[in-house]
Amino acid sequence: MDWNHYRFTSVWELPSPPDAVYAALERPEDYPRWWPQVREVSRIDNATARARFRSALPYDLVLTLRQRHSDPVSRTLEAEMSGDLDGWARWTVAPHDGGSRIVYEQEAVVRRALLRRLAVPGRLVFRANHALMMRAGRRGLRAWLGAV
Repeated sequence: MDWNHYRFTSVWELPSPPDAVYAALERPEDYPRWWPQVREVSRIDNATARARFRSALPYDLVLTLRQRHSDPVSRTLEAEMSGDLDGWARWTVAPHDGGSRIVYEQEAVVRRALLRRLAVPGRLVFRANHALMMRAGRRGLRAWLGAV
């Protein structure tokens, strides 16, 4: 087992229409406005952004995100990640019970040296940290879409 390899799946259900959810998710520069753990996103070009994340643990992750797929018809967004983590992330938005079901999938390998050294003892804590971040993201997006 590679202790520095992670695969995450989160499912969010929101009362907002799928097209509104997709429109919010395709604007990563707005994420810091509704997702507390996304501290900063700056566009490099139309397909690339640099982002800084910090959840409950006392460290920041800095990533370069490069869009590799964006389809408003299927409401799917996918990006490659590099930096403190290397891998990919995907959002898929679908209609569900008058609102939306959002599936977030991520596969990543930790590259940051300190986190690699803490891989075995920290694995459960890192996974819990990610779960807390995703829960806050769901709450933040729900509030954002209700306010917009």
